[in-house]
Amino acid sequence: MSIEPRLLIIGAGGFLGQHLVRKAAECFDVYQADLGLTPSERAVAIDVTLSSSVDSAFEQAAPDAVVLLAALSDIDVCETRPDLAEAVNVGGTAHVAEACARAGARLVFLSSAAVFDGMQHGYRESDEINPLSVYGRTKVCGEQLVARKLPSALILRLALVVGFAEGSGTNAMLNKFAAKLRAGERVSLPDFEYRNPIDPDTLSEFIVELIGSEDASGIFHIGAQESISRFELGVRLAEGMGYSSDLVQPQTQPLPGRAARGLNHFLLTDRIRTVCRTPVPTCGEVIERAIHGSPQSNL
Repeated sequence: MSIEPRLLIIGAGGFLGQHLVRKAAECFDVYQADLGLTPSERAVAIDVTLSSSVDSAFEQAAPDAVVLLAALSDIDVCETRPDLAEAVNVGGTAHVAEACARAGARLVFLSSAAVFDGMQHGYRESDEINPLSVYGRTKVCGEQLVARKLPSALILRLALVVGFAEGSGTNAMLNKFAAKLRAGERVSLPDFEYRNPIDPDTLSEFIVELIGSEDASGIFHIGAQESISRFELGVRLAEGMGYSSDLVQPQTQPLPGRAARGLNHFLLTDRIRTVCRTPVPTCGEVIERAIHGSPQSNL
């Protein structure tokens, strides 16, 4: 009987983590780690800002591979709390990377299109980085230290992940969006910010496939084939869920007091197509899967 490789998912209790735990269980012996988890045989509480906590999780899981999802990802909170953003997104990443190096474990680090300034239409992995926000700068630092400590690591940049959480206590955008529409509230979304979104099920498929690809390493962009404005995305999501699109209103100017955001974060996916069998979806497919789950999911 073959022994499944051990995969430690740090941030397993979050929106994406919940989906990845389910998908990865098809191929790996999955260990979950998160700040608020109740410890068990395959679950461990972890605070990535403490090297001792990270080391304890690695001792319990003895992982062959690690996916680091834990991050301070609220761009506005990062702007007002740069110290916390640095501790979690840079210090935490360093602790996990160092533990992976000692354990000989492969690392998958999730980064962001926020490493770019969004001033051009379409970014390749090799394009010049120029973050506009504290969040973007911490992700640049995270990428650099991961690449330096673990040359075989996988660094995945995402523009926007859209879908429902499988449990409570997450910051899943679609849960909040649907709740407002259900209550008859109007929602304003920028018509000047363009992203190529991805749904959590398809993203999880890419992650699992990349971990199993021994020749894959470095930076990969993951997203839909084409870009869409946040406003148009909201309209199509509302319609797909059976709500009136009139509830979604265009926001035509940046809101004051918020962190700077790139206008055009369209991540080109040519490189991921060369190493993965998982098809890069269209925006229409991403929207359908975000609402109903992928054809392979049990949602």
